[in-house]
Amino acid sequence: MGIVGEVTATPENIRVLLDSRPEGFPSAGNFRVDAAPLPVPGDGEVLLRTIYLSLDPYMRGRMLAAASYASSVPIGGVMEGGTVSEVVESRDASLAPGDIVLSHVGWQSYGVQPAADLRRLDPSLAPISSALGVLGMPGFTAYAGLLEIGRPQAGETVVVAAAAGPVGSTVGQIARLKGARAVGIAGGPEKVAYLRELGFDAALDHRSPTFEAELAAAAPDGIDVYFENVGGRVWDAVLPLLNTYARVPICGIISRYSQTEPADGPDRSAQLMQTFLAKRMTLRGFLQAEFVDSHHEQFQRDVAAWVANGDIHFREDVVDGIENAPDAFIGLLKGESRGKVLVRVGADPTA
Repeated sequence: MGIVGEVTATPENIRVLLDSRPEGFPSAGNFRVDAAPLPVPGDGEVLLRTIYLSLDPYMRGRMLAAASYASSVPIGGVMEGGTVSEVVESRDASLAPGDIVLSHVGWQSYGVQPAADLRRLDPSLAPISSALGVLGMPGFTAYAGLLEIGRPQAGETVVVAAAAGPVGSTVGQIARLKGARAVGIAGGPEKVAYLRELGFDAALDHRSPTFEAELAAAAPDGIDVYFENVGGRVWDAVLPLLNTYARVPICGIISRYSQTEPADGPDRSAQLMQTFLAKRMTLRGFLQAEFVDSHHEQFQRDVAAWVANGDIHFREDVVDGIENAPDAFIGLLKGESRGKVLVRVGADPTA
């Protein structure tokens, strides 16, 4: 197959590599920025210019030596991540230069991927950056986890931690669309105020010294669904309020990502299992990828419509420059971000 659209200039590929594995909380020293020649696509592949890079908490796990549900990033390897990119050069008839696609080239300004692994985006339908947030993996995590595992019913109480983030904010808004009460938990008064803007029925600051009492007051009839992505003090406060037959979708435990030692205190596993048994609760860890085949098309239809008609709102926290990705990622893990964290790696031709 002939080449469609050749690169006429020879820009460098700026990459962020994993330079060392963090012990505890990551630091800027765990990353290294370098420049490399542009990769060359083979038959069936395309050369992509990164426009937006998504930063997400799961990336902390990829920095570990031991793989969990996905492979670790090797030392000296490009940090992985979802991207929105522009096709620069194509060796596949299905894509042409100038097409905007959802991709996964990681923390670098250019990358090569098989055309079959890409999804073309229509900039006229929604901002292309939203394909990494509310209409992308975070939004789908919220949609599938809440509706397939949480299954909220009208009048029930849904509690979500990290509620100002892209997953939690979507969970709360979908819960309200389904007729449930949404209680959001976040860190700091600015994030709590944002939850109120989104229409949460109650918004709580987990840093408050009276947080536990405030949560109990916000859920006087108990908690039917708890969307878990934090752990720690928030989980401790939620557990005694869970109702019989409560459902707990678990998509992450961000409070544990950078800890190197077991949690302090006694082993409560037997007590927890007794509670789960007595209340006949469902705790289900999940990865959003397992629901793609069965739920993704409906997700795209539902959430795109909800965003278009104003039922779901979202906020993006955009940082410019691939070299600033490490600091932005560390800030995300510290809870400093305000909405979906994106790095604008290159110019957005649709803006």
